Amino acid sequence: MTGLCAIEAAVKKGLQVRAFLRDPAKLSDHLKDKVEVFSGDILEPDSVANAVEGTDGVVITLGTRESMESTSDLSEGLKNILDAMRAKNVKNVTICLSDLLICEPKEVPKEYGALTDEHRRMYQVLKDNGQNWVAVFPPPILEYPSREIIVEINPRKSPGGTISKWDLGAFMVDALFESKYSRTNVSLCNVPKQ
Repeated sequence: MTGLCAIEAAVKKGLQVRAFLRDPAKLSDHLKDKVEVFSGDILEPDSVANAVEGTDGVVITLGTRESMESTSDLSEGLKNILDAMRAKNVKNVTICLSDLLICEPKEVPKEYGALTDEHRRMYQVLKDNGQNWVAVFPPPILEYPSREIIVEINPRKSPGGTISKWDLGAFMVDALFESKYSRTNVSLCNVPKQ
């Protein structure tokens, strides 16, 4: 859901966009003729390398399709993406993780434990890499219209609240080339409605 919103935001900014998707049918009809579509799997290094080649930056919004089961697919896939970026000399990357990474482990709800552990592994893979990365730690992502956001760099705790999938997608694109966010953790949420 966030990835499609990031694609929409990038197209609205006038960027040339390449979308790497497991299922190209998920791409909205109005976007199909505005983006270059690569179908593939992050666990296949060659397809990842082909998708990364010739790009200036990468926005990563990996998900588990609602599964909370233990997995290492996301961290392994992230390693493939970052390896391809290094090989193709692509420096800038933003990645969507979770604000549960800011919490103490005992504060993470049990049902999110396995996925949070995988997000921790992803974060370590990211930090161990040489790219200009931005790690985005959103609160719960919901589907409501865009509105003003609060952004905190290197937060000590989650700002709480929620974030519109549209605002998160737009931020992921905007932060890609913003030097003030380079190699930082960013937490964000929408300003609460009055």
